[in-house]
Amino acid sequence: MGKNDQPSQQRRGRTRLLLILAVCAAPMLLSYLAYYVIKPTGRTNYGTLIDPRQYPVPELDSTQISGEPATLQDYQGKWVMLQIAGAACDAACHGRMTKMRQLRLMQGKDMDRIERVWLITDNEQVETMTIREFEGIHMLRVDATKLKAWLPVDAPAVVEDHIYMIDPLGNLMLRFPKDSDPNKMVKDINKLLRASSIG
Repeated sequence: MGKNDQPSQQRRGRTRLLLILAVCAAPMLLSYLAYYVIKPTGRTNYGTLIDPRQYPVPELDSTQISGEPATLQDYQGKWVMLQIAGAACDAACHGRMTKMRQLRLMQGKDMDRIERVWLITDNEQVETMTIREFEGIHMLRVDATKLKAWLPVDAPAVVEDHIYMIDPLGNLMLRFPKDSDPNKMVKDINKLLRASSIG
């Protein structure tokens, strides 16, 4: 093999690597293109779409309720349904968490693509019965000031009124309205899961 063959082999190797990267990235890029750029007439979304580039998940100084370190970034690679409330978890909080459990179950074989997270905005104790009732939901304590600076809301609503969706790349992308209808929410979630080949 001559020296002149080495540069051409290196070029071919780089070309192959770029093609492999393009093939891997294409499904996600196409899903975002379809969702954000191509807007077919008559397409409706129940939740409010959020430009994911504007709301990457920040550092929220979060921990598990046991005190162990944990962050929302730990769930990258999965879709995350997110709700916010104090540890006392009133009736509205219970309603949102019940809704999140139902919506995940409604995904059938795709349910494992979704994680559920409750961000707790104070240092109070979570009742044992609540922990048992919502086994499987990840409970993280967060800095409430940092949380509210991150999450978008439209007055007079507050962050606790909504269920949010985070994409598998760790970006906020959907906000459901207060007292949202699960039958309408599930359609939006189905669209997201169908549009994405990751998570």
